[in-house]
Amino acid sequence: MKLFEPLYDRVIAWSRHPRAPWFLGGLSFAESSFFPIPPDVMLAPMCLAKPAQWWRLALLTTLASVLGGALGYFLGTWALEALMPWIERMGWSHNLEIARSWFEKWGFAAVFIAGFSPIPYKVFTLAAGGMGMPFLPFLFASIVGRGGRFFLVSWLMGRYGPAMEPKLRPFMEWVGWGSVAAVGLAYLALR
Repeated sequence: MKLFEPLYDRVIAWSRHPRAPWFLGGLSFAESSFFPIPPDVMLAPMCLAKPAQWWRLALLTTLASVLGGALGYFLGTWALEALMPWIERMGWSHNLEIARSWFEKWGFAAVFIAGFSPIPYKVFTLAAGGMGMPFLPFLFASIVGRGGRFFLVSWLMGRYGPAMEPKLRPFMEWVGWGSVAAVGLAYLALR
């Protein structure tokens, strides 16, 4: 049963849509404060579909993500306690406690690491606001961390993606099912 190859073709087609940059910007903004899907899943195929525009897509993703992070920061500042039931429902309360302990130890570096890595950045935006981290260092760490991540992904996909795509396409089902198995195993290991 082929599931991932048609899905891959659909994502590539969507990434060529004239309104795709708007969707990318919206996804990037939402992911930084409340949405669980990272923008990389849309950014990478868009850079693959339009390799010459990799830097513009990276800049758009970075700016929208940092703006969303600022929203998360201010939500953390003014409404963290009110958001706690929702945070617990989403399963992020443990991550929030980790973020709080990281802020106590590292401050600026915690936001940078969360911005660059696959750690849920949104949890750190809420924690930064809730713990009273000064806004300008938060903003700078977000720009550097998120920008570093999105420019790296965009550049790699714009530079090497078109050459790798024909080689990767025959293995798309293996890659897709392997990713599902890896996520399942990681979930079981963490439980």
